[in-house]
Amino acid sequence: MVQVRFEDTSGGLDAAVASMFEAFGGGRGLLKSSRDVFLKVNGIDFKPHVYTSPEVVASVVRYFQRQGARHVYVMENSTQGNFTRLVFDICGMKKVCDDTGAVPVYLDETAEIPMFLPGLESFVQIPDFIHEHLIRRRRENLYISIPKLKTHSMTTVTLGIKNQFGLIHQKSRIADHNFKLHQKIADIYANIRPDFTLIDGVEATNYGHYPALAQEKLCVIPVNVLIGGPDPLAVDVAAAKFLGFSLSEVEHLKLAAKYGFGESRMAKIEIQGSDIFDTRRQKLSWDLLEKFPAGVRIIRGRTMCCTEGCKRNTEAVLEVFGQDYEGRGSFTILMGKGIAGSDVAGLSGPVHIAGDCAIYEWYPELSRKLGKSKITVSPGCNNLAKTIDGITRWLHIHPLKLVPINPLKSLALLIQAKLHGSKANITQVVKL
Repeated sequence: MVQVRFEDTSGGLDAAVASMFEAFGGGRGLLKSSRDVFLKVNGIDFKPHVYTSPEVVASVVRYFQRQGARHVYVMENSTQGNFTRLVFDICGMKKVCDDTGAVPVYLDETAEIPMFLPGLESFVQIPDFIHEHLIRRRRENLYISIPKLKTHSMTTVTLGIKNQFGLIHQKSRIADHNFKLHQKIADIYANIRPDFTLIDGVEATNYGHYPALAQEKLCVIPVNVLIGGPDPLAVDVAAAKFLGFSLSEVEHLKLAAKYGFGESRMAKIEIQGSDIFDTRRQKLSWDLLEKFPAGVRIIRGRTMCCTEGCKRNTEAVLEVFGQDYEGRGSFTILMGKGIAGSDVAGLSGPVHIAGDCAIYEWYPELSRKLGKSKITVSPGCNNLAKTIDGITRWLHIHPLKLVPINPLKSLALLIQAKLHGSKANITQVVKL
């Protein structure tokens, strides 16, 4: 039996973190020859409720420092439209590093190394930092994934295995962010696997991974647990079950299981803390609430309107911008393939076209008919920076309004990131 532990956090995070690791042999037993610890957090954005709790990360850092760690690195490569240095500064992860002496690693500021994906038979670009420490020197270093307990509007859940999507550079995330996304996540897992997964379940997200603050009571569920163990697949399967999803409902976990790295059968997983699992289990939804601005018309193609790509990427942004930033405007979004001519016959603009399928079919004609100034496009399957550019324009939201700090400080952080070689795919308003 593979063991997955559920730990109550009501007695304090330091105690819960220590109890978790001690149940699996303790920090000294987990440390490897280098005595270096690499923590992959979920820091996709600085928006509340979407990132790993800095307090949980701080507890993990302090625990391993007490256990004799030489260096503790806190790593992330944020989502497109953002850069990690900015996210860490706003969400408090940089302060954790400053206070504890951990080393922040902004993976978007690193050089690129190709990595082959066996299922997709293609390459992605990963940070040279990851290649050096988690591939070439894998046996020397302890690698811990610390995701947040979240549902996800494109992958059902985003836990330890999905957390590794941040190990590839942002522009490598645009291709295959469609029906192939599940295989891509499984392929990354086939190449790189954590020694331990510790899920921050102080709270869980409902209705996707990017909840609107206007719907906070519906979308943010306090559960006060940590979920962990040394088998990344088993931890994710148990955590998904805790949220209300079976293995059959989480495609990337099914595909990861086919590689044979870890246990996916609940009957073979022993839950330590079963009372917590039983009494705090949830039945959550992974899909959006679909509370979109009233003036926006969405035209979805009959085919290739992928939930994992243009569809839910665009609509998740639309929902949050309309709910939390009072975005208002009348415009049309086209997405997917096979949109009927009758659906677009009366369009007068503005129009946002999401994804290559719809761009290929409709951009030439609509740009002639409406003029290029009335059209924005998001090429690829998930070019989130271009999606933000288009949606903010037509909802009349100044993109600087999205960042909750002084614009001059944001600019200073961006300059630092650029000087350190950031490859982040950021929005046009802050692009140098």
